[in-house]
Amino acid sequence: MTDELASEDADLDPEAPVARRHHSTLSSVRNAARLLKEFSRGSREIGVTELSRRLGIGKSTAHRLLNTLAEEKLLEQDPDTGAYRLGLAMYELGASVSLHTDLHEACSPVLDQLRNATRETVQVAVLDGREVVYVERRESPQTLRLFGRVGHRNDAHCTSTGKLLLAFLPPYRLNPLLTDWELSPHTPHTITDIDRLRQELEGVRHRGWSENVNEAELGVASIAAPIRNGLGEVVAAVSVAGPIQRLTGDSLKRFARPTVEAGLAISRRLGYRDSTTRRDGA
Repeated sequence: MTDELASEDADLDPEAPVARRHHSTLSSVRNAARLLKEFSRGSREIGVTELSRRLGIGKSTAHRLLNTLAEEKLLEQDPDTGAYRLGLAMYELGASVSLHTDLHEACSPVLDQLRNATRETVQVAVLDGREVVYVERRESPQTLRLFGRVGHRNDAHCTSTGKLLLAFLPPYRLNPLLTDWELSPHTPHTITDIDRLRQELEGVRHRGWSENVNEAELGVASIAAPIRNGLGEVVAAVSVAGPIQRLTGDSLKRFARPTVEAGLAISRRLGYRDSTTRRDGA
């Protein structure tokens, strides 16, 4: 058994001795992390020889690490100098961390106000492939309410936040997602036909908000509006959700205006400044 495999086994055994668990890490992963951190020390590009010297590892090991990270788009190699620099994937990860931090700070007071005004559960979700991830949540103060948690995932095609986020994707991102997507039927009301989903998304784009009635779960309805960044891009969705007994028909649409206004308020806190934001149907 190699040292790395032995270390992985130690991670799985809670009864392993403390000294053994202390070393239950992968040296290759640690070296990769140390390598990436070297680019935070002011060096835009670093060569194989310099990295091996800084990390105290062999040139062949450094070269393998660099090639692996480059294949994963975390690094890229300059074809002229042979040196390496941070790749696009690293910038995307950094932007994601920044977005979530900024989003949390921008959302908090607005979500409190929206929850108090509607007395329903309010959430903020972001798109991750064909799923939505709920990153912020405020519980309804009412006895009959929904139960969930931050970090929960759901299919995008059957949720108001998911349909909203899909609707505002540029075509070059939306079309690959819709291709060969088998839409799971969560309930008899879930949209399971791609053409029908496309029509639904077009309607969402036109009116500026989306709704879900019994599509993700029987007895649950919600309405969602966009959250935009300083460039005007839709980066998240805010929603109001509750039991179908309280959110149905006209009573559900009554929440469109406060939800759209909450989305606009959060967007402005993120730097969005377009005063012509649509409020159709609100």
